[in-house]
Amino acid sequence: MLRTLKQLFGKPDQPAPAVAPAQWARVEAGLPFLDHLAPADRARLREMALAFVAEKEWHGAQGLDITPDIRLSIALQACLPVLNLGLDSYRGWVGVIVYPGDFVIPRRTMDGAGVVHEYDDEVAGEAWEGGPVLLSWFDKAEDADGMNVVIHEFAHKLDMLNGMPDGLPPLHEGMSRQAWLDAFEPAYRDFCARVDDGEDTLLDPYAAEHPAEFFAVMSEAFFETPELLRHEYPAVYEQLKRFYRQDPAAP
Repeated sequence: MLRTLKQLFGKPDQPAPAVAPAQWARVEAGLPFLDHLAPADRARLREMALAFVAEKEWHGAQGLDITPDIRLSIALQACLPVLNLGLDSYRGWVGVIVYPGDFVIPRRTMDGAGVVHEYDDEVAGEAWEGGPVLLSWFDKAEDADGMNVVIHEFAHKLDMLNGMPDGLPPLHEGMSRQAWLDAFEPAYRDFCARVDDGEDTLLDPYAAEHPAEFFAVMSEAFFETPELLRHEYPAVYEQLKRFYRQDPAAP
């Protein structure tokens, strides 16, 4: 099934990790949103995940031991959005840093009066432009509070391919920037209004924080709960279907 890494990346000295069928089954059992994939697409995803594992540099933070299962689970989730786009979408950076649960990032901001404010921001993940992806790892799915941190942060990486994340990643040939905006802008305004009104939304309310977060959360929903997203915001679903070149809600 696997091409050599030399064919993929010109790295003949870095062999692909061996994965037994039992390990694939064990890891993928925790990722039920992969079940919609046809057998050929599942095989391609596995191949891409192994290449991703070998291409990136992995670091466990705060004493976390990144086991082969953790690494493989992250790689499968990271590669799902680019299954039909290619690993070149994740070019220009190499680091994946994994924390055991939420972690704190010190922040410095300046207000309109020029006063600098420092604070600690507790986060579950963060993607740095030109730098690594920082992820939380939760042993129990319920501890993730309904988030898919991996898909979320790697959606930000795609958004960053044309600069700071703004919810408008570089679109493919044949896609319309105006059609994208016509789908996303009213959906974002509507969702923000629903959150502001106190509605207990089925989609993660964090999407109301910023257009970039809306794109990342909608990307999570596109892959994990596609029927929900298609029902809530069909135009957004259609644009993401064209962008990711996948249709997870298809029968």
